Amino acid sequence: MDTLPKLTPTQFLLPRAAARRTDGRVIPPAKLRGVARVKVLTALLDRGWIEPADGYHVLTDAGYAAIGQQRPVPPDGVAKCDTTDGLQLLEGIPVRPGTKLAALVVALRRPQGATSLQLMLATGWQPHSVRGAISGLLRKRLGLNVVLTHNAAGERVYRIG
Repeated sequence: MDTLPKLTPTQFLLPRAAARRTDGRVIPPAKLRGVARVKVLTALLDRGWIEPADGYHVLTDAGYAAIGQQRPVPPDGVAKCDTTDGLQLLEGIPVRPGTKLAALVVALRRPQGATSLQLMLATGWQPHSVRGAISGLLRKRLGLNVVLTHNAAGERVYRIG
C-alpha cells in the first residue's frame, strides 16, 4: 500500500473531510486563519490534490487517489429538486424538511392535531418556544390558520385548520 507523503494533521484531514461531501468541497476549519490557512491550502494546491472553483476549493481526482478513494459518480436519471429560494415546499408550506419547524408543521397537520407536550417532544423546545413559533412563525409569518382547542383532559391541542 502506498504511504501518504509527510502531511500535517490539517493537511491530512481536509481531503478526507472533502471526500465525504458530495460536491468534494474543501472547507478549512474556522479556527484555521491567516498564514496557517494559506500554507495548508498552498501545500494541497502544489500537490494537485485541490483546485480553485468559484471562490472555494474542490478535491481533484489526484486528491481522491491520494486518500485511497474514487470521486463519487452521480446516479443516472436523478434530477435536482426545483427549489424556491433554497426552501422546499412541505405540503405547500415553505419550510426546509428535517428541521424542527418542519416537525412542528407535520405534527399540526395531523387530523387530531398535537398537544403542547407532543410539540415539545417533537422539537425539543420549551413550552414558551412552541407557543412563540406557533404565533410568530406559523400564524404571522407564514399566514397559517392554527386553531387552539382543549381536549377532554384540559390540555391545549393545536391544529392547522
